[in-house]
Formats: sequence, C-alpha cells, structure tokens
Amino acid sequence: MISFRQKGDFSKVTSYFEKLKETMRLGILDKYGREGVNALSSATPVESGLTASSWYYEIEHSNGSAAIQFYNSHVNKGVPIAIILQYGHGTGTGGWVQGRDYINPAIQPLFDKIAEEVWKEVTSI
Repeated sequence: MISFRQKGDFSKVTSYFEKLKETMRLGILDKYGREGVNALSSATPVESGLTASSWYYEIEHSNGSAAIQFYNSHVNKGVPIAIILQYGHGTGTGGWVQGRDYINPAIQPLFDKIAEEVWKEVTSI
C-alpha cells in the first residue's frame, strides 16, 4: 500500500504560476509597445529625423491592470515637437502651420490588433 501526507498548502506554487502568467502578459505588452514605436516612428513627418527617432513606450501598472503609454522625448524650447506636428502651431511671424494627423492612423491598426487578440483570448475560455 502506498500513501503520502501533505502539510501546508500550495500557496507558493500558486504564487509562482501567477507571477509566470503576469510575465507572459508583460511580454505581449512589450511586443505591442515595440510595434507601436515602430509604427509611430515610420509615420512621423521627417525633417531632421529627431522626432521620428524619439518615440518610446512604458508599461504602467495600476490596480491589477497594465497599460502601454507612448511618449516622444523630442522637445525644443519646452515645446513637444510631436504634438505640434500633430495639431499645428503658430509661427513667430504670426502665421500658422497646419498640423497633420499622423499619430492616430499609425497607431489605430495596433489597437485593432490588440483588441482582436484580447477578444480571442476572452472567447476561448
């Protein structure tokens, strides 16, 4: 006859698997973060290339959820260049340079891809 006894619980194993699952989710967010930076970089209007090469992302955690935030670090005299390219800006001589909507068309396919993947994950349970 074979028997065994077990003391305690499986909390360490459960904790390990929860951390592993979270790491896998972060890997997916990291993948989409890189894709978003590539999409934004290639869609950014290029004069010097500095704004296009200044895109980056961060994965932020809050209350059990995570989000990808995209940023552009090219700032000239306190002005975020990516924003004025998007929305337009006044000139020093009283003129106006019309903005160009390049951010939304660049990032929308990525949002659609994320939504599709999440939907598949949710409906496969």
